[in-house]
Amino acid sequence: MNEQEILSNISARLGITALKPMQLELAASDASKIRLAAPTGSGKTIAFVINLLKHIGAPGRGVQGVIIAPSRELVLQIAAVVKGAAVGYKVVSLYGGHKMEDEKNTLSPLPDIIVATPGRLLDHLNRGTISLSDAGLLVLDEYDKCVELGFEADMKKIVRKMPSLKRILLTSATIAAQLPDYLPQSGWQEIDYSNGTSLNLQKVHVESPATDKAQTLVDLLCAIPQKKTMIFVNHRESAERLYNYLKKYHMPAVLYHGGLEQHDRQMAVNLFENGTVDTIVATDLAARGLDIEGVDAVIHYHLPPAAENWIHRNGRTARNGADGTVYVITSEADSIPDYVEWDRDYFPPVVEKCSRGSDIATLHFNIGRKKKVSKGDIVGFLIANTPLESAEIGKINVYDHEAIAAVPADKIRDIVKSAEGQRLKNKKVRVTQLRS
Repeated sequence: MNEQEILSNISARLGITALKPMQLELAASDASKIRLAAPTGSGKTIAFVINLLKHIGAPGRGVQGVIIAPSRELVLQIAAVVKGAAVGYKVVSLYGGHKMEDEKNTLSPLPDIIVATPGRLLDHLNRGTISLSDAGLLVLDEYDKCVELGFEADMKKIVRKMPSLKRILLTSATIAAQLPDYLPQSGWQEIDYSNGTSLNLQKVHVESPATDKAQTLVDLLCAIPQKKTMIFVNHRESAERLYNYLKKYHMPAVLYHGGLEQHDRQMAVNLFENGTVDTIVATDLAARGLDIEGVDAVIHYHLPPAAENWIHRNGRTARNGADGTVYVITSEADSIPDYVEWDRDYFPPVVEKCSRGSDIATLHFNIGRKKKVSKGDIVGFLIANTPLESAEIGKINVYDHEAIAAVPADKIRDIVKSAEGQRLKNKKVRVTQLRS
């Protein structure tokens, strides 16, 4: 594809009309081996998608490009960008957590571009449902995270099944000192934006009078404006404990960590993203790979274990020129590492009672893409069968076997009651409220 066509698609379909310096530099590169270092929120997905599409051939030639990412969520987000930019090309997503048969059906006719997690792609290769023998383009996104999650052996096997490989683009948090033995060891162009920081980010220190910082967290949440807030902890058990602690105080929140099923993680992100809840309690799994716009605040409940975690957690807010605030909660038991710093101190007042709620609720439909349901079908169903007007319908997500839609919370009971027994695409559909 030529660059003008790609940029036109990105502008029309993704709403991005101006590129950042890093995106321009990568888009202009004709190097066959590129190492890109950039933090979360820097726009690297757009950057490597432009570079990949500039070097792809005409559609319909079989698999030409492969993008590997460490999580299902990141795979889906990347695929959405590729589909927006690569009009006329077939793009498929391969990841665990849903039926292999559904994915096999998407591989005929052959896709032009595959976006996949390492394990799922290798599973397809081992089953013979796909071949990468003619694929010449490879992107290893969040390579360091893939290694951290134990995927390096899978990536090695995948690369060895790509004999026609001509171009490699590797992205990570920093420029790694050493490359893996299954990749070329020389001739790499290095594009390093790993030290990029936001001028719109305020870092605030909150001191907890007790070693157990849970009550200080509640006080802080009650004191700051009710906006999208991500709370980071270092362990799954801590995430579960804090989530339950907040629920006890009637503070709506969702939970996100690697011990949850992928479906539960996806629904948690949806509820947070569409405004049903404004707080998510998460491990560092959520610090990278999630494309959630409009996060207003990040709270370090636990101090990040490494400088990289500090950078990526903070990168969830103050994105694309927006303002953001980072809160660091410490107690006398904490040892403050050199990479953790703040601009000022804040002492939230102790509160006896506060409430955080939302005027948005989420509907769940037990029908999805596999029944040919689209976002437009959901809108039409709601307008025809419930007291909703089109302007009241918020973000809609449609998946293979289900769909969700954001609606006004004060109408949720009437909507569910009105939808009972109604049909969508000639199928009887069950509509319920999705709760956190």
